[in-house]
Amino acid sequence: MATVKSFVFSPFQENTYIVYDDSKECVIFDPGCYTQAERDELANFIETEKLKPVRLINTHCHLDHIFGNRFVSEKYDLPLEIHQGELPVLEAAPMVAKMYGVPMTASPGPGAFIEEGDTISFGNTSLTAIFTPGHSPASLCFYCEKDAFLIAGDTLFYLSIGRTDLPGGDHLTLLQSIKEKIFPLGDDITVYAGHMQPTTIGFEKINNPFVGVNAQ
Repeated sequence: MATVKSFVFSPFQENTYIVYDDSKECVIFDPGCYTQAERDELANFIETEKLKPVRLINTHCHLDHIFGNRFVSEKYDLPLEIHQGELPVLEAAPMVAKMYGVPMTASPGPGAFIEEGDTISFGNTSLTAIFTPGHSPASLCFYCEKDAFLIAGDTLFYLSIGRTDLPGGDHLTLLQSIKEKIFPLGDDITVYAGHMQPTTIGFEKINNPFVGVNAQ
């Protein structure tokens, strides 16, 4: 059975996830560790749990989700994996960081691209990549059918959805992604979002003011 460990990093309060199982292999999603203390927290957990990082993946490449890319890539000798459509977002990150006044170490470029339907396998666990654009041009979610959870990036939140006013965002596309790609996965699926607490698909179907049954 897979375990999902979350960390809240940076002034943006971004959720970084480590997914691992009994094999001790793990995947690091969206490392947002910004300070040295945050990088140490991530590394210390991996060391304490005797984990072996085998993949580094960004659900999307907005600033707050990539702060720790270079640290993780260099420390664990992992190539960065993203959807190819996120490449312009990744390349623009240093300029965006200057606009926000948050100096950052530039992310390495991608070593591999992930497409919809690709299987992310590690240890005894498999996740399926789901293409969910709207918050960003080519956001991905990662679905574990066996253990009933979704690493959702900034697509769907507890009682909210990802913002769509950034370059490459589109509100109607995001709503479509959620309704057509995420909601059909099943009500009992736990959603691990890029910010805030986890939720479930069933709860959001009923209560989410943007995409729930009473959404305007």
